[in-house]
Amino acid sequence: MARILTITLNPALDLSVETSPLTLGEVNRTGHTLMEPAGKGINVARVLARLGHSVTVAGLLGDANAAPFERLFEAEGLQDSLVRIPGQNRINIKIAEAGGRVTDLNGPGFRVSEDALQRLESRLAPLLTECDAVVIGGSLPEGFSPSGLAGLVQQASRAGKPVWLDTSGEGLKAGIDAGPFAVKPNTDELSGWAGMPLTDMTEVEAAVARLRASGVAHVVVSMGADGVLWSSPAGTMRSQVPPVSVVSTVCAGDTLLAGMLHGVLAGQPDEAVLTFATALSAECVQHIGVGNPDAPDFSSLLQQTRVQPWPGENNTGEMPL
Repeated sequence: MARILTITLNPALDLSVETSPLTLGEVNRTGHTLMEPAGKGINVARVLARLGHSVTVAGLLGDANAAPFERLFEAEGLQDSLVRIPGQNRINIKIAEAGGRVTDLNGPGFRVSEDALQRLESRLAPLLTECDAVVIGGSLPEGFSPSGLAGLVQQASRAGKPVWLDTSGEGLKAGIDAGPFAVKPNTDELSGWAGMPLTDMTEVEAAVARLRASGVAHVVVSMGADGVLWSSPAGTMRSQVPPVSVVSTVCAGDTLLAGMLHGVLAGQPDEAVLTFATALSAECVQHIGVGNPDAPDFSSLLQQTRVQPWPGENNTGEMPL
């Protein structure tokens, strides 16, 4: 299996709750509740470790409430190389209502110290010599500039490592300009980068073509119930998601990215890569937390997932967003 380095700049403790449709201003009862250390790079790392890869987690971590993260890394078999900085990691509340609607309440986190980027770059230098691929995921903490993220992309690229980037806003724009190997936006994030709402598949495809023309080799667009669009040097494919009952979509994109990286690094055929990643993401939305490749229904989800070239004779430009 591969050796993978994930970088998370703004970790969080996620409090995820399941509930019936909320009634504002009144007492609401919750169902299943879970508090877990999170952040895109950390979520991706957990799935990759479950798939058998050797994973190192790097980035920044507030020292005031680092203990839950340290326990998770030990339990999941992740090598901890995060740089500790003063402050507390943010606490986010994820409210998953019956029917699939998710509301995020994201709290403030630490402010990055002046020497944090330099310390992180120094920490990454030896790690980059030992890995096969790099994932940079998540939002930027206060005080960490988009140019700093671009510098991390460039540092990994100079080391000859393919960078898979999953972020948003100005960080995504700066990261793309730095020349990553792959990006995984959802439709909202892609719309933000494109500077316009993307309301159908034709517009999504045009934005993806712009990204490919800028030098990004792999563009993976997660579109929720509308599936996944993957454009690469080998062509463009679209997957159809198997029918599932949605509990929470919080970790679905992170699970998708992990599944894609797993298949690409293994040299699997493109159709098999996208089928596996889509099915694993579909498994993820049925519960709180990251996707589980050992879930009892995963083989059935694999069989129900459909992948075809885009555009194909059965595809249309329609995509309700």
